[in-house]
Amino acid sequence: MDSGKTHHHCVAIDQAGAKLLSRRVPNGEPELLQFIQDVLAMGDHVTWAVDMAGGEPGLLLALLTSHDQELLYMPGRVVNRASDGYRGEGKTDARDALVIADQARIRRDFKPMRPTDEATIELKVLTGRRTDLVRDRTRAINRLRGALTGMFPALDRALVFTNAGPLLLLEGYQTPAGIRRMGTARLTRWLRGRGVRSPQEPAATAVGAAEQQHTTVPGTLQGCG
Repeated sequence: MDSGKTHHHCVAIDQAGAKLLSRRVPNGEPELLQFIQDVLAMGDHVTWAVDMAGGEPGLLLALLTSHDQELLYMPGRVVNRASDGYRGEGKTDARDALVIADQARIRRDFKPMRPTDEATIELKVLTGRRTDLVRDRTRAINRLRGALTGMFPALDRALVFTNAGPLLLLEGYQTPAGIRRMGTARLTRWLRGRGVRSPQEPAATAVGAAEQQHTTVPGTLQGCG
């Protein structure tokens, strides 16, 4: 099954690799239940393989689990790498579903999924939350760097904003003039007072960048440090 938001695409093959079915199935309980029954009627033993462990195929996974079906998980990166070995151009849901089905047929290193395992559910929640936080932080830093590039590009180039020290520095001082007035020694003490480890390095870097720019860019906020 190649998973999607509104539809999933399924390709069924036999043990020899011959295609038995290729169908686009709406992501709704009645349609999925009917489809599961159709597939189960095709053989005595069925193995299902999906490319997502949660999210969009959540209902499908729950239905398969409730029907005691053997379920394998194939990460998307594995599908993408394996696709290079199959004929045909372009990426389509049907082609991806065929790759998933064939890889599940020939490989023995995919572990069974247990979507109702409490540890698995908790891990999905935690990793999902962490992903959201990482994305939010990345967006915030990108906006910050965009603003800083417009008024103080030397500082943007000099500091690494994935570290806490540079971010704390910008809370108090953002302009070349303000940083020059502080100087390395005072800025080091200011950062140390806020718990920054090895504060002299970002302080000296910021002062060095400030020495490279003595022009105030129009639009720079008044009152910035």
